[in-house]
Amino acid sequence: MSNKYFITTAIPYVNANPHLGHALELVQGDALARYQHNLGKEVWFLNGTDENALKNVQSAEKAGEEVRPFVDRYAETFRKLSKTLHISNDDFIRTTEERHVKGAQKLWQACAAAGDIYKKKYKGLYCVGCETFYTEKDLLNGLCPEHKTKPEEIEEENYFFKLAKYQKEIYKLIKSDELKIIPSSKKNELLSFIDQGLEDFSISRSRERAKDWGIPVPGDDSQIIYVWFDALSNYINAIGYGTDEARFKAWWQENLNTAHVIGKGITRFHAIYWPGMLLSAGLALPKTIYVHGYLTIDGEKISKSLGNVIDPFEVVKKYGVDPVRYFLLREIPSGEDGDFSYKKLEDRYQADLANGLGNLVQRVLTLIENGLLGEVNYLSNLEDLAVQEAIVKSRKKYDESFEDFRLHEALGAIFDLVGFANSYVNEHKPWELVKIHPVKSSEAGAPKAQFDGASPEHFLKVMINLVRLNLEIALWLKPFLPETADKILESFGFTGKDLDHLDHQKLVIKKGAGLFPRLG
Repeated sequence: MSNKYFITTAIPYVNANPHLGHALELVQGDALARYQHNLGKEVWFLNGTDENALKNVQSAEKAGEEVRPFVDRYAETFRKLSKTLHISNDDFIRTTEERHVKGAQKLWQACAAAGDIYKKKYKGLYCVGCETFYTEKDLLNGLCPEHKTKPEEIEEENYFFKLAKYQKEIYKLIKSDELKIIPSSKKNELLSFIDQGLEDFSISRSRERAKDWGIPVPGDDSQIIYVWFDALSNYINAIGYGTDEARFKAWWQENLNTAHVIGKGITRFHAIYWPGMLLSAGLALPKTIYVHGYLTIDGEKISKSLGNVIDPFEVVKKYGVDPVRYFLLREIPSGEDGDFSYKKLEDRYQADLANGLGNLVQRVLTLIENGLLGEVNYLSNLEDLAVQEAIVKSRKKYDESFEDFRLHEALGAIFDLVGFANSYVNEHKPWELVKIHPVKSSEAGAPKAQFDGASPEHFLKVMINLVRLNLEIALWLKPFLPETADKILESFGFTGKDLDHLDHQKLVIKKGAGLFPRLG
């Protein structure tokens, strides 16, 4: 079994600043990447920007700017978003980079060598927003189903890819889960679409219509490679296709764990067009495609073209990075649409983070500080069976939810354990087991705990179990709320990667300010 795990997010156009919908995909991909890393996999997590699209050119023209500096500026903003959200990506690829150009042209040549590229005149309805042609039956009331705009009628001579040639093979790959589409509802939609018959699709644009922007077709400078054929190849170009064949072989051709995280609006491109191109070129296919829904406001997709954009930088500035990550990963069902509002975010912040997790951590640290003078010598033989069973039950749900791309339910499993831990505190009332003997001015040293009506061992047992629960919660939180997880582990004086060797460890508590301060 390969120990490598290669995961990518889609690459957004750079015709405007990122919105909160982009943040959703980034944190979903990051949670999957961090989870695999915690399992011991060697992870390569890729994101980047799609810079060769006609809509980028049109936006630059509208802004009265040259295309190159315009694209550079927005690409840097997207790179900054990854840093702001604490995304653990190992690479960031821009499709204007030389490594990408070489890879895209090599893929073209490989498909051409297979006899799958030909030239013909074509007339069709083109949506610049989607960078794709539509037929009349694809439209809703004559408008693009994604952007609600009327497509432009285009007629010109382009190169085409023989997608229909691979219809049966692509269908079989998806049907058998050799190419696994998650959630299964998206798999069924794709199979239904393929059943209607695949058509060859245009993979180039005239240099004139592309406004002299993009990657030239090998051997024909009058044509520019169509943005989707160009853009999709970024995934393999970043790991060496066309530039480092040894690395490409290890991370793609021989890797059993390759995954794309994409929005539902571009599923066909990734699950049908992309596999067709790879089959033609004789290359391996991705193993899994995770399809997420849209972030909506009042039921409408967040979109630059619709004008209902929320700035992720401002939301993070106001609430903090981990609360924003938490909302996006907990409130939004991973494979479905989910609605954003500031009220929903603040409700989650207060109920789940401040009153739930934050309160649990702070009260346990305080009890250890007061009753055990800030130190715990961990003894596994004091663990309650009920606590062990709760951990096993939640962990099973946690792992299964990751496997099925139900990240919101994986987080739910963690907060089931938070709820159990808070109930455990309330049930055992450890504050009644210990009272602090105040230090007189004539006495030296720290205050001493007094155990009225209970043995110190009873108090210790309760705290051992609460420590265990807190450490489990923190370690499971790492894929979702990495900063918060590290703060909890540091507060409990824990520096390990797992709890396998916790027995007889001495944990020195470092209680600080609360994890989630009151919202102003």
